[in-house]
Amino acid sequence: MTYKEWFESHGKKHRAVMERLGDLGDDEVIAYFRFENMVEQEPAFCPLYQMNKKCHDMEILNCYLCGCPHFRFDDHGFYKEEEKTVYSYCAIHSAHGGKLVSKEAIHQDCSRCTIPHQESCIKQHFKRDWFEMMADVYKISN
Repeated sequence: MTYKEWFESHGKKHRAVMERLGDLGDDEVIAYFRFENMVEQEPAFCPLYQMNKKCHDMEILNCYLCGCPHFRFDDHGFYKEEEKTVYSYCAIHSAHGGKLVSKEAIHQDCSRCTIPHQESCIKQHFKRDWFEMMADVYKISN
């Protein structure tokens, strides 16, 4: 699956959840997306939910920003770095991020970064439309 395919698929799943939530207030929506509730209420939202496994080891993990607004990708690659094609990177250069480097490619490694799963970050970027919230990521992917 390409980055763009995942992005489009996830955005549609996010939209479907938001439609089911109807007129809940913003704080209620954010609370709904806490990992423990999502495992119970939205088991198809994430493949890890079926194993009751968190993607990041943190006490209060919120899944609203699954897919970080600081992540940038291009399935065709941005540029070359040391003879390798860079396909993704972190726009804020998080100290908790890293690089996955193969023979020919460089991808952003977000596995140690919890920034988008913190409710303070979600409140800062919150929009009910996931695609609108992720506009900077999406523009690059077109």
